[in-house]
Amino acid sequence: MTADPTWKGSVLDAATALALLDWQCEMGVDEAMLDAPVDRYAETPAAPAIPDAPSSPPPPPAAAPQGEGLPARAAALAGGADTLDALARLQADFEGLDIRRGARNFVFADGNPAARVMVIGEAPGEEEDRQARPFVGRAGQLLDQMFAAIGLSRTAPDARQALYITNVLPWRPPGNRRPEPAEIEAMLPFLARHVALADPQVVVLMGNTPCQAALGRQGILRLRGQWTAAFGRPALPMTHPAYLLRNPIAKREAWADLLSLAARLQDGAQP
Repeated sequence: MTADPTWKGSVLDAATALALLDWQCEMGVDEAMLDAPVDRYAETPAAPAIPDAPSSPPPPPAAAPQGEGLPARAAALAGGADTLDALARLQADFEGLDIRRGARNFVFADGNPAARVMVIGEAPGEEEDRQARPFVGRAGQLLDQMFAAIGLSRTAPDARQALYITNVLPWRPPGNRRPEPAEIEAMLPFLARHVALADPQVVVLMGNTPCQAALGRQGILRLRGQWTAAFGRPALPMTHPAYLLRNPIAKREAWADLLSLAARLQDGAQP
């Protein structure tokens, strides 16, 4: 029902206006419009609206390619690097992995590139992502203590007492999750070139992800302490310091692995 807002009287006080409004509401008035009442019964009924056909949902945004072509692209780029600085620039600009978009920093390496020992970890964590350096959180502090026990340090200027440290992935995965197989495969050419350019005598594989990348195997608790070969040089799998923080009892086996590494270095690190 439509109310006629026209009032013929000469004076309309507030009380009268409110009384009229209440009366109109009781009569079913729901809106006021135009200058004269509208007879709704005389109107031609409108044709029922035909609902629009449901639109199909938009296709999901295309993800960055992470398939077959990435390792080949990475290998082509990495193979063109003649120095570690050049490799770092090429890898930092490589857009094949989505995780780079959510990371604060590209984390390449730390320590002395001339070191006899190259430590390969998994991927940057929160603190590593913030500082753009590998192994600087709690696990990194433990790693420094572990290798200091056999006379090795990332800050040592002498290559014989130095460490060189990197990761399989140079960007922090979301939520510190483990790297996915496709991510490991895509970064493997860069890692292999990194090892070739640094040319260490010994490679230490810290945890499952480096073992997966370098050896194609996992199961660090079975692999640890057993010398093998990776990237054309002696390699020693070891439990990651983060595991040792959660399982202090495993530090005994880690100490045995460190002693084995020191003995191999004493012998000249021959395969």
